[in-house]
Amino acid sequence: MKNRYIFLSVFVLIFISCRSGPVFPAGIVEERIESENRKTAAALQHYTVNFIAAGDNLFHESVINSSLAGKEYDFSPIYTEIKSIVENADLAFINQETVMAGASYGYSGYPAFNTPQSLAVTLAETGFDIFNLANNHAMDMGASGLIATLDFLDTIEGITVIGARKEGDSARIVTVNNITFGFLAYAHSLNGIALPKNNPNLVSMNDKNKMQKEIEALRPLCDFLVVSMHWGDEYKLEPGKDQIDLAKFLAERNVDLIVGHHPHVLQRVETLPRPDGKETICYYSLGNFCSHQREKERLIGGMISLTFSKQEKKPENDEEKEYELSITGFGMIPVVTHYDRSYKNTKVYPLYSYTAELLETHGYKRSDPAFTMDFLYTVPERLQTEIILKNPFLKETTEEPEKQEAQYEQEGQATQN
Repeated sequence: MKNRYIFLSVFVLIFISCRSGPVFPAGIVEERIESENRKTAAALQHYTVNFIAAGDNLFHESVINSSLAGKEYDFSPIYTEIKSIVENADLAFINQETVMAGASYGYSGYPAFNTPQSLAVTLAETGFDIFNLANNHAMDMGASGLIATLDFLDTIEGITVIGARKEGDSARIVTVNNITFGFLAYAHSLNGIALPKNNPNLVSMNDKNKMQKEIEALRPLCDFLVVSMHWGDEYKLEPGKDQIDLAKFLAERNVDLIVGHHPHVLQRVETLPRPDGKETICYYSLGNFCSHQREKERLIGGMISLTFSKQEKKPENDEEKEYELSITGFGMIPVVTHYDRSYKNTKVYPLYSYTAELLETHGYKRSDPAFTMDFLYTVPERLQTEIILKNPFLKETTEEPEKQEAQYEQEGQATQN
Protein backbone atom coordinates (compact mmCIF):
# COMPACT_ATOMS: atom_id res chain seq x y z
CA MET A 1 0.00 0.00 0.00
CA LYS A 2 3.00 2.24 0.23
CA ASN A 3 4.31 4.09 -2.80
CA ARG A 4 7.65 5.43 -1.75
CA TYR A 5 9.82 8.09 -3.30
CA ILE A 6 12.84 8.85 -1.17
CA PHE A 7 15.55 11.44 -1.54
CA LEU A 8 18.37 12.54 0.73
CA SER A 9 19.34 16.17 1.29
CA VAL A 10 21.98 17.85 3.39
CA PHE A 11 21.47 21.52 4.25
CA VAL A 12 23.02 24.38 6.26
CA LEU A 13 22.07 24.68 9.95
CA ILE A 14 19.16 27.10 10.40
CA PHE A 15 16.89 26.65 13.41
CA ILE A 16 13.41 27.41 12.18
CA SER A 17 10.10 25.69 12.66
CA CYS A 18 9.20 22.90 10.27
CA ARG A 19 5.86 24.60 9.76
CA SER A 20 7.53 27.31 7.71
CA GLY A 21 9.53 24.89 5.57
CA PRO A 22 12.65 23.88 7.54
CA VAL A 23 16.19 23.90 6.25
CA PHE A 24 17.89 20.93 7.86
CA PRO A 25 21.26 21.10 9.64
CA ALA A 26 24.36 19.53 8.16
CA GLY A 27 24.40 15.85 9.08
CA ILE A 28 20.64 15.53 9.55
CA VAL A 29 19.15 13.45 6.77
CA GLU A 30 15.66 14.06 5.47
CA GLU A 31 13.82 11.17 3.85
CA ARG A 32 10.46 11.83 2.27
CA ILE A 33 7.94 9.06 1.78
CA GLU A 34 5.29 10.08 -0.68
CA SER A 35 2.00 8.42 0.16
CA GLU A 36 -1.66 9.19 -0.28
CA ASN A 37 -2.49 12.55 1.33
CA ARG A 38 -5.53 12.26 3.51
CA LYS A 39 -7.68 15.37 3.57
CA THR A 40 -11.12 16.14 4.86
CA ALA A 41 -13.80 17.21 2.48
CA ALA A 42 -13.66 20.67 4.04
CA ALA A 43 -11.23 23.37 2.94
CA LEU A 44 -9.06 22.92 6.04
CA GLN A 45 -6.45 20.26 5.46
CA HIS A 46 -6.19 17.22 7.71
CA TYR A 47 -3.32 14.75 7.40
CA THR A 48 -2.90 11.46 9.24
CA VAL A 49 -0.19 8.81 9.52
CA ASN A 50 -0.97 5.35 10.86
CA PHE A 51 2.09 4.13 12.76
CA ILE A 52 3.13 0.61 13.74
CA ALA A 53 6.22 -0.36 15.78
CA ALA A 54 7.56 -3.84 16.59
CA GLY A 55 9.99 -4.94 19.28
CA ASP A 56 13.10 -7.14 19.26
CA ASN A 57 13.70 -9.06 16.04
CA LEU A 58 16.24 -11.46 17.57
CA PHE A 59 17.43 -14.24 15.28
CA HIS A 60 18.90 -17.21 17.09
CA GLU A 61 20.83 -19.83 15.15
CA SER A 62 17.83 -22.17 15.16
CA VAL A 63 15.73 -19.49 13.43
CA ILE A 64 18.41 -19.11 10.77
CA ASN A 65 18.93 -22.85 10.23
CA SER A 66 15.23 -23.63 10.01
CA SER A 67 14.80 -20.94 7.33
CA LEU A 68 17.25 -22.50 4.87
CA ALA A 69 15.45 -23.40 1.65
CA GLY A 70 17.90 -25.12 -0.67
CA LYS A 71 20.91 -22.83 -0.81
CA GLU A 72 19.00 -19.69 0.14
CA TYR A 73 17.46 -18.40 3.36
CA ASP A 74 13.78 -17.60 3.13
CA PHE A 75 12.46 -15.67 6.14
CA SER A 76 9.22 -14.52 4.54
CA PRO A 77 7.03 -17.26 6.11
CA ILE A 78 7.82 -15.85 9.56
CA TYR A 79 5.91 -12.64 8.85
CA THR A 80 2.96 -13.75 6.72
CA GLU A 81 0.45 -13.47 9.59
CA ILE A 82 1.37 -9.88 10.48
CA LYS A 83 2.17 -8.61 6.98
CA SER A 84 -1.31 -7.19 6.36
CA ILE A 85 -0.85 -5.04 9.48
CA VAL A 86 2.62 -3.78 8.65
CA GLU A 87 2.24 -3.13 4.93
CA ASN A 88 -0.99 -1.18 5.42
CA ALA A 89 0.54 1.18 7.99
CA ASP A 90 1.80 4.48 6.62
CA LEU A 91 4.99 4.13 8.69
CA ALA A 92 6.33 0.98 10.36
CA PHE A 93 9.28 0.62 12.78
CA ILE A 94 11.25 -2.46 13.84
CA ASN A 95 14.11 -2.96 16.28
CA GLN A 96 16.46 -5.17 14.25
CA GLU A 97 18.44 -6.72 17.10
CA THR A 98 21.06 -8.51 14.98
CA VAL A 99 23.53 -7.28 12.40
CA MET A 100 23.54 -8.64 8.85
CA ALA A 101 27.22 -8.44 7.96
CA GLY A 102 27.25 -11.08 5.22
CA ALA A 103 28.25 -14.73 4.80
CA SER A 104 31.99 -13.99 5.12
CA TYR A 105 31.48 -13.29 8.84
CA GLY A 106 29.70 -16.61 9.39
CA TYR A 107 26.07 -16.83 10.39
CA SER A 108 25.57 -17.13 14.12
CA GLY A 109 23.18 -16.77 17.04
CA TYR A 110 23.73 -16.10 20.71
CA PRO A 111 25.93 -14.58 22.05
CA ALA A 112 27.36 -12.86 18.95
CA PHE A 113 24.67 -12.64 16.28
CA ASN A 114 25.01 -12.38 12.50
CA THR A 115 21.92 -12.94 10.37
CA PRO A 116 21.73 -13.50 6.58
CA GLN A 117 21.18 -10.27 4.69
CA SER A 118 18.08 -11.63 2.99
CA LEU A 119 16.26 -10.91 6.26
CA ALA A 120 16.54 -7.17 5.60
CA VAL A 121 14.95 -7.62 2.18
CA THR A 122 12.13 -9.65 3.74
CA LEU A 123 11.49 -6.99 6.40
CA ALA A 124 11.30 -4.28 3.74
CA GLU A 125 8.95 -6.41 1.65
CA THR A 126 6.82 -7.01 4.73
CA GLY A 127 6.40 -3.24 4.97
CA PHE A 128 8.88 -2.01 7.58
CA ASP A 129 10.24 1.46 6.82
CA ILE A 130 12.30 2.35 9.93
CA PHE A 131 15.11 -0.01 10.98
CA ASN A 132 16.62 0.64 14.40
CA LEU A 133 20.18 -0.65 14.95
CA ALA A 134 20.99 1.06 18.26
CA ASN A 135 21.07 -1.99 20.51
CA ASN A 136 23.52 -4.05 22.54
CA HIS A 137 24.26 -6.45 19.66
CA ALA A 138 25.15 -3.75 17.13
CA MET A 139 28.89 -4.48 17.46
CA ASP A 140 28.69 -8.28 17.62
CA MET A 141 30.71 -8.55 14.39
CA GLY A 142 32.86 -5.54 15.24
CA ALA A 143 32.86 -2.15 13.57
CA SER A 144 33.49 -3.68 10.15
CA GLY A 145 30.48 -6.00 10.54
CA LEU A 146 28.20 -3.10 11.42
CA ILE A 147 29.51 -1.06 8.49
CA ALA A 148 28.94 -4.04 6.18
CA THR A 149 25.36 -4.18 7.50
CA LEU A 150 24.88 -0.46 6.83
CA ASP A 151 26.36 -0.84 3.33
CA PHE A 152 23.83 -3.55 2.53
CA LEU A 153 20.90 -1.63 4.00
CA ASP A 154 21.89 1.30 1.78
CA THR A 155 20.99 -0.86 -1.22
CA ILE A 156 17.37 -1.36 -0.11
CA GLU A 157 15.05 1.31 -1.42
CA GLY A 158 12.42 2.76 0.88
CA ILE A 159 13.90 2.19 4.33
CA THR A 160 15.46 4.54 6.88
CA VAL A 161 18.12 3.32 9.30
CA ILE A 162 18.36 4.93 12.73
CA GLY A 163 20.73 4.49 15.66
CA ALA A 164 23.86 3.72 13.63
CA ARG A 165 25.59 5.37 10.71
CA LYS A 166 28.93 5.25 8.93
CA GLU A 167 29.46 8.96 9.46
CA GLY A 168 27.62 12.14 10.43
CA ASP A 169 24.92 12.78 13.01
CA SER A 170 22.27 10.35 14.19
CA ALA A 171 19.11 12.36 13.49
CA ARG A 172 16.81 11.34 10.66
CA ILE A 173 13.83 13.26 9.31
CA VAL A 174 11.08 11.40 7.47
CA THR A 175 8.04 13.03 5.84
CA VAL A 176 4.88 11.01 5.25
CA ASN A 177 1.54 12.46 4.12
CA ASN A 178 2.82 16.01 4.77
CA ILE A 179 3.66 15.13 8.38
CA THR A 180 7.31 15.49 9.34
CA PHE A 181 8.88 13.05 11.82
CA GLY A 182 12.19 13.34 13.60
CA PHE A 183 13.81 10.05 14.67
CA LEU A 184 16.57 9.49 17.22
CA ALA A 185 17.73 6.19 18.73
CA TYR A 186 20.01 5.26 21.63
CA ALA A 187 21.50 2.10 23.16
CA HIS A 188 22.55 1.63 26.76
CA SER A 189 25.27 -0.98 26.09
CA LEU A 190 27.34 -2.70 23.42
CA ASN A 191 28.03 -5.79 25.53
CA GLY A 192 31.45 -4.51 26.51
CA ILE A 193 32.66 -3.81 22.97
CA ALA A 194 34.14 -0.35 22.50
CA LEU A 195 33.26 1.91 19.61
CA PRO A 196 36.20 2.64 17.29
CA LYS A 197 38.23 5.68 18.32
CA ASN A 198 38.10 7.05 14.79
CA ASN A 199 34.28 6.71 14.69
CA PRO A 200 32.78 7.16 18.19
CA ASN A 201 29.39 8.05 16.64
CA LEU A 202 29.01 4.73 14.84
CA VAL A 203 26.26 3.78 17.32
CA SER A 204 24.24 6.29 19.35
CA MET A 205 24.62 5.71 23.08
CA ASN A 206 22.57 6.81 26.10
CA ASP A 207 24.52 9.96 26.94
CA LYS A 208 22.25 12.66 28.36
CA ASN A 209 24.47 15.56 27.30
CA LYS A 210 24.57 14.37 23.71
CA MET A 211 20.90 13.39 23.74
CA GLN A 212 19.91 16.87 24.91
CA LYS A 213 21.91 18.56 22.15
CA GLU A 214 20.46 16.30 19.48
CA ILE A 215 16.89 16.71 20.71
CA GLU A 216 17.23 20.49 20.92
CA ALA A 217 18.54 20.59 17.34
CA LEU A 218 15.85 18.28 15.94
CA ARG A 219 12.73 19.28 17.90
CA PRO A 220 12.06 22.57 15.98
CA LEU A 221 12.37 20.80 12.63
CA CYS A 222 9.61 18.24 12.90
CA ASP A 223 5.94 17.88 13.69
CA PHE A 224 6.54 14.78 15.84
CA LEU A 225 9.71 13.58 17.55
CA VAL A 226 10.10 9.81 18.08
CA VAL A 227 12.94 8.40 20.20
CA SER A 228 13.88 4.71 20.23
CA MET A 229 15.41 3.56 23.54
CA HIS A 230 17.31 0.30 24.04
CA TRP A 231 17.38 0.27 27.83
CA GLY A 232 16.53 -1.46 31.09
CA ASP A 233 17.22 -4.92 32.50
CA GLU A 234 16.48 -8.12 30.63
CA TYR A 235 13.40 -10.12 31.63
CA LYS A 236 12.11 -7.57 34.16
CA LEU A 237 8.35 -7.14 33.90
CA GLU A 238 8.45 -3.60 35.28
CA PRO A 239 10.65 -0.71 34.08
CA GLY A 240 13.62 0.08 36.29
CA LYS A 241 14.58 3.42 37.79
CA ASP A 242 17.00 4.14 34.92
CA GLN A 243 14.20 3.73 32.36
CA ILE A 244 11.76 5.84 34.36
CA ASP A 245 14.35 8.60 34.84
CA LEU A 246 15.27 8.63 31.15
CA ALA A 247 11.59 8.69 30.15
CA LYS A 248 11.09 11.79 32.32
CA PHE A 249 14.23 13.32 30.80
CA LEU A 250 12.81 12.82 27.30
CA ALA A 251 9.36 14.10 28.26
CA GLU A 252 10.93 17.26 29.71
CA ARG A 253 12.32 17.89 26.22
CA ASN A 254 8.93 17.51 24.53
CA VAL A 255 9.51 14.14 22.87
CA ASP A 256 6.22 12.83 21.48
CA LEU A 257 6.76 9.07 21.50
CA ILE A 258 9.26 6.74 23.20
CA VAL A 259 9.65 3.27 21.66
CA GLY A 260 11.33 1.03 24.24
CA HIS A 261 12.96 -2.37 23.87
CA HIS A 262 15.70 -4.71 25.20
CA PRO A 263 14.06 -6.40 28.25
CA HIS A 264 12.63 -9.08 25.87
CA VAL A 265 9.36 -9.01 27.84
CA LEU A 266 6.42 -6.64 27.77
CA GLN A 267 6.46 -3.66 30.13
CA ARG A 268 3.79 -1.09 30.83
CA VAL A 269 2.77 1.94 28.82
CA GLU A 270 2.33 5.38 30.35
CA THR A 271 1.92 9.03 29.46
CA LEU A 272 4.20 11.69 30.94
CA PRO A 273 3.54 15.46 31.21
CA ARG A 274 5.58 17.81 28.99
CA PRO A 275 6.55 21.45 29.48
CA ASP A 276 4.56 22.42 26.38
CA GLY A 277 1.34 21.13 27.96
CA LYS A 278 1.12 17.95 25.87
CA GLU A 279 2.04 14.39 26.86
CA THR A 280 4.83 11.98 25.96
CA ILE A 281 3.63 8.45 25.25
CA CYS A 282 6.14 5.91 26.57
CA TYR A 283 6.15 2.22 25.68
CA TYR A 284 8.81 0.94 28.09
CA SER A 285 9.30 -2.41 26.33
CA LEU A 286 7.61 -4.07 23.37
CA GLY A 287 9.14 -7.44 24.21
CA ASN A 288 10.28 -9.88 21.56
CA PHE A 289 8.88 -9.72 18.06
CA CYS A 290 10.61 -12.85 16.78
CA SER A 291 13.01 -15.06 18.74
CA HIS A 292 13.59 -18.63 19.90
CA GLN A 293 13.93 -17.70 23.53
CA ARG A 294 12.45 -20.31 25.87
CA GLU A 295 10.31 -18.68 28.56
CA LYS A 296 6.63 -17.92 28.28
CA GLU A 297 6.93 -14.18 29.02
CA ARG A 298 9.45 -13.89 26.18
CA LEU A 299 7.13 -15.48 23.65
CA ILE A 300 4.50 -12.73 23.75
CA GLY A 301 5.39 -9.26 22.52
CA GLY A 302 3.52 -6.26 21.24
CA MET A 303 3.22 -3.87 18.33
CA ILE A 304 2.46 -0.19 18.87
CA SER A 305 -0.54 1.03 16.92
CA LEU A 306 -1.44 4.73 16.84
CA THR A 307 -2.32 7.61 14.55
CA PHE A 308 -0.44 10.88 14.18
CA SER A 309 -2.73 13.73 13.14
CA LYS A 310 -2.06 17.19 11.68
CA GLN A 311 -5.16 19.37 11.44
CA GLU A 312 -5.05 22.80 9.85
CA LYS A 313 -6.42 25.56 12.05
CA LYS A 314 -8.87 28.13 10.78
CA PRO A 315 -6.78 30.98 9.35
CA GLU A 316 -6.99 34.49 10.72
CA ASN A 317 -6.60 37.15 8.04
CA ASP A 318 -3.67 36.28 5.76
CA GLU A 319 -1.50 34.73 8.43
CA GLU A 320 0.68 31.70 7.73
CA LYS A 321 -1.00 28.31 8.06
CA GLU A 322 -0.99 26.74 11.50
CA TYR A 323 -1.76 23.18 12.48
CA GLU A 324 -2.98 21.31 15.54
CA LEU A 325 -0.86 18.20 16.16
CA SER A 326 -2.15 15.19 18.09
CA ILE A 327 -1.72 11.46 18.65
CA THR A 328 -4.87 9.38 18.81
CA GLY A 329 -5.93 5.78 19.24
CA PHE A 330 -2.70 4.60 20.78
CA GLY A 331 -2.65 1.00 21.94
CA MET A 332 -0.90 -2.33 21.49
CA ILE A 333 -1.45 -5.35 19.28
CA PRO A 334 -0.13 -8.41 21.20
CA VAL A 335 1.90 -10.87 19.09
CA VAL A 336 3.00 -14.45 19.74
CA THR A 337 6.19 -16.07 18.44
CA HIS A 338 5.38 -19.64 17.41
CA TYR A 339 7.81 -22.46 16.68
CA ASP A 340 7.28 -26.21 16.74
CA ARG A 341 9.01 -28.91 18.80
CA SER A 342 11.83 -29.13 16.26
CA TYR A 343 12.35 -25.35 16.38
CA LYS A 344 10.96 -25.08 12.86
CA ASN A 345 7.94 -23.37 11.32
CA THR A 346 8.68 -20.10 13.11
CA LYS A 347 5.92 -17.55 12.66
CA VAL A 348 4.79 -14.33 14.34
CA TYR A 349 1.03 -14.28 14.97
CA PRO A 350 -1.15 -11.43 16.17
CA LEU A 351 -2.75 -12.75 19.34
CA TYR A 352 -6.21 -12.35 17.84
CA SER A 353 -5.44 -15.02 15.22
CA TYR A 354 -3.48 -17.41 17.46
CA THR A 355 -5.42 -20.55 18.44
CA ALA A 356 -5.44 -23.20 21.13
CA GLU A 357 -4.69 -25.79 18.43
CA LEU A 358 -1.53 -23.93 17.44
CA LEU A 359 -0.51 -23.53 21.06
CA GLU A 360 -0.64 -27.31 21.57
CA THR A 361 2.04 -27.70 18.88
CA HIS A 362 4.31 -24.96 20.27
CA GLY A 363 7.84 -26.11 21.04
CA TYR A 364 7.70 -24.58 24.51
CA LYS A 365 4.32 -26.01 25.53
CA ARG A 366 5.61 -29.35 26.88
CA SER A 367 8.07 -27.71 29.25
CA ASP A 368 5.58 -25.33 30.88
CA PRO A 369 1.92 -26.25 31.46
CA ALA A 370 1.28 -22.63 32.49
CA PHE A 371 1.83 -21.58 28.87
CA THR A 372 -1.86 -21.39 28.01
CA MET A 373 -4.24 -19.22 26.03
CA ASP A 374 -5.42 -17.74 29.32
CA PHE A 375 -1.83 -16.72 30.05
CA LEU A 376 -1.43 -15.11 26.63
CA TYR A 377 -4.57 -13.04 27.12
CA THR A 378 -3.77 -12.15 30.73
CA VAL A 379 -0.29 -10.71 30.08
CA PRO A 380 -1.48 -7.63 28.13
CA GLU A 381 -3.89 -6.69 30.93
CA ARG A 382 -1.03 -5.36 33.08
CA LEU A 383 0.28 -2.99 30.39
CA GLN A 384 -2.08 -0.09 31.19
CA THR A 385 -2.97 0.60 27.57
CA GLU A 386 -5.67 -0.27 25.07
CA ILE A 387 -5.21 -3.82 23.83
CA ILE A 388 -6.10 -4.20 20.15
CA LEU A 389 -7.46 -7.61 19.23
CA LYS A 390 -8.14 -7.02 15.55
CA ASN A 391 -6.33 -5.79 12.49
CA PRO A 392 -6.56 -1.96 12.78
CA PHE A 393 -6.60 -1.66 8.99
CA LEU A 394 -9.51 -3.97 8.29
CA LYS A 395 -12.38 -2.19 6.60
CA GLU A 396 -15.71 -1.92 8.37
CA THR A 397 -17.58 -4.77 6.77
CA THR A 398 -19.54 -7.90 7.59
CA GLU A 399 -17.05 -10.08 5.71
CA GLU A 400 -15.22 -12.75 7.62
CA PRO A 401 -11.78 -11.61 8.91
CA GLU A 402 -9.98 -14.18 6.76
CA LYS A 403 -11.56 -12.75 3.60
CA GLN A 404 -10.66 -9.21 4.64
CA GLU A 405 -7.05 -10.26 5.30
CA ALA A 406 -6.86 -11.82 1.83
CA GLN A 407 -8.31 -8.65 0.29
CA TYR A 408 -5.61 -6.52 1.90
CA GLU A 409 -2.91 -8.90 0.74
CA GLN A 410 -4.21 -8.62 -2.85
CA GLU A 411 -4.44 -4.82 -2.67
CA GLY A 412 -0.89 -4.57 -1.33
CA GLN A 413 0.48 -6.79 -4.11
CA ALA A 414 -1.41 -4.86 -6.76
CA THR A 415 0.02 -1.57 -5.50
CA GLN A 416 3.58 -2.91 -5.52
CA ASN A 417 3.35 -4.44 -9.02
